[in-house]
Amino acid sequence: MTVKGLKKIWPLIVETLSFLPQTKKPSFLIALMFGAIGAGLTYVLVKPKIAKKVIGLDGSRASINLLFTIPLIFAAAMLSFAHGANDVANAVGPLAAVYDALTSLEVSEKASIPLWVMVVGGVGISIGLALFGPRLIKTVGTEITELDQMRAFSIMMAASITVVIASQLGLPVSSTHIAVGAIFGVGFLREWLDSKQLGERQVKLNAEIEKQNTLKVELNKMAKHGDYKKQVELMEALKSQKKKVKNIKRTLRETYVKRGMVKKIVAAWVITVPAAAILSAIIFFILKGVGV
Repeated sequence: MTVKGLKKIWPLIVETLSFLPQTKKPSFLIALMFGAIGAGLTYVLVKPKIAKKVIGLDGSRASINLLFTIPLIFAAAMLSFAHGANDVANAVGPLAAVYDALTSLEVSEKASIPLWVMVVGGVGISIGLALFGPRLIKTVGTEITELDQMRAFSIMMAASITVVIASQLGLPVSSTHIAVGAIFGVGFLREWLDSKQLGERQVKLNAEIEKQNTLKVELNKMAKHGDYKKQVELMEALKSQKKKVKNIKRTLRETYVKRGMVKKIVAAWVITVPAAAILSAIIFFILKGVGV
């Protein structure tokens, strides 16, 4: 934001603040310095508030997640900023180039971007989000892997940093694909970390199966002695034990990333680029055929 946002008013800033380097635009080093100052101020202001919130928390995952609610909102805002810097730019780029060619009657190396072109992009993305966004939000937010505030914050920050760096390098990327990739990263890491505890859960499963078999043996003994009251108690205990064994078996088979959704998303990544290329070629061929 320093490198791009302050570029046009930088001469005025360096004239006012003479201790800054007398350059035509802010350098990357200046941007890093401003970022460090902003980070320091944020740390000083936020630390006492977090210290107050920590008092009374029990240290559980749910309570720690509460601390990530506000940072998650800022991370989402940063990803939206990055999305505008890249995806909206991808959309309005051809419009700006065509408008510049029509007004200057030549193809320029650099096209000026009028304000109304950026407004069109902003309005378009807002309307698109309102009309078609909810289904995509549901897919990305709930149907790939289970998310909480901490996981979502990690995803948002990773996606934001990736998109901003790509935008700075002038690379047209998809924020949606990057965000989905970040979700895969969190989900697969959870699976990998959980796989380390697989042996412990297997031992626990064997112990619970042993208990289940013991209850079966006792139930068979009681059936021979005719103690019906004891049989009912053992049957209830056996039923509860079977449920416990079933739950442990399910956790052993559980995957944190839904494989079916992964296949659909990868297929969408592979299909959409050639599909868009073919469709645009067909539209251009039709327009050229009718003499436009």
